[in-house]
Amino acid sequence: MALQYRDFTVRQRLVRPARALPDQIPERTKEDLERAEGLLGDDFKGVTSNGTVLRGLFCIEQTGIPTAGIKIAAESVLDSFSSVQREAATFPIESNEWRRWSNIHPFLMRHGALLEDMNTDQRDLALGLVKECLSPSGFELVRNIMRLNESIREITCSDEELGEWLYWLSVMGQPSVAEPWGWQIDGHHLIINCFNLGDQLVMTPLFMGSEPVAVDIGKYAGTRVFQEEERFGLCLAQTLSSEQWRKAIISEDLPAELFTAAFRDNFELKYEGIPYGELTTQQQTILLDLISIYVNRIRSDHAQIKLEEVKQHLQETYFAWMGGSIEEDSVFYYRVHSPVILIEFDHQGGIALETDGPSRNHIHTVVRTPNGNDYGKDLLRQHHEQFSHSHQ
Repeated sequence: MALQYRDFTVRQRLVRPARALPDQIPERTKEDLERAEGLLGDDFKGVTSNGTVLRGLFCIEQTGIPTAGIKIAAESVLDSFSSVQREAATFPIESNEWRRWSNIHPFLMRHGALLEDMNTDQRDLALGLVKECLSPSGFELVRNIMRLNESIREITCSDEELGEWLYWLSVMGQPSVAEPWGWQIDGHHLIINCFNLGDQLVMTPLFMGSEPVAVDIGKYAGTRVFQEEERFGLCLAQTLSSEQWRKAIISEDLPAELFTAAFRDNFELKYEGIPYGELTTQQQTILLDLISIYVNRIRSDHAQIKLEEVKQHLQETYFAWMGGSIEEDSVFYYRVHSPVILIEFDHQGGIALETDGPSRNHIHTVVRTPNGNDYGKDLLRQHHEQFSHSHQ
């Protein structure tokens, strides 16, 4: 059931503009910037379990899936831009702007063309590019997150830092059906990184969240997100036996944030929890259904390829849980971790809304490709190696 506005207590806080850093940067924001810049100064490695990247997990191949529509959609957006917008929106394929995304609502490292500054036709074209790469349900989730960012603007009256169109679009490289390129949407509770090489597609890191997750009053009354992600994760935990539960639970306390949120591209996250092989057949089915919810945000043909990749590593897949209970109203964190996919889900404390600890009304999720293929980096590395070799 969606929560009503009267159920919300707005947290009092200093409002910072989302479109640009203020002249006087708050000390906390300064610290965030310095920390982020320091981390971005490190060479990209990717999320690993022990600091060592496993090679050979990803390869350049022909999938047979047409991607010309993605190229055309991107070109249509760029062609609609003014020279100023185009300059703001385009970056080299190797650009470090890939890694300069952040979930937080104040401006931190925003880049690209702002959807709010686009006219209606340009905005439709930008959304058309996103739609071309996602499944219908995935695109609906994206739009609902944006709509709920409008709802939280209505609730808090924070016009400067929240809103439906406060998202930035960047295009990396030249749209092509053969050469590597990609695009990114960056903003509050929604970050999509989409890398294209030939007919291959990598869509991670993929960060999606919302506060609130449901409303029943206002411009977008009736909007709700992350029901399946929440329900299937809890369902799997509730089926665990006592012995399985002891292996799955790694803490009774929830983390303050996802382990691989912004600026955690090189994070070392060891395998924890219960392995796939120690689940019953029914539990294994639920786990696959849970993984599919996240993977099926991508356009269907590419999602099927990713699911097949995930299935090849099921015996190396772990399900981990954080939280003290598994009641229907419990708050919790879970993750699914294998060599080729990392999924995190977390109930967060209130930021815009006052809550007593983590709440079911503030959710963060992230999907990563461990071992160096976030942003399609491993495929790009192989592409460069093949290209260089072919010209020797």
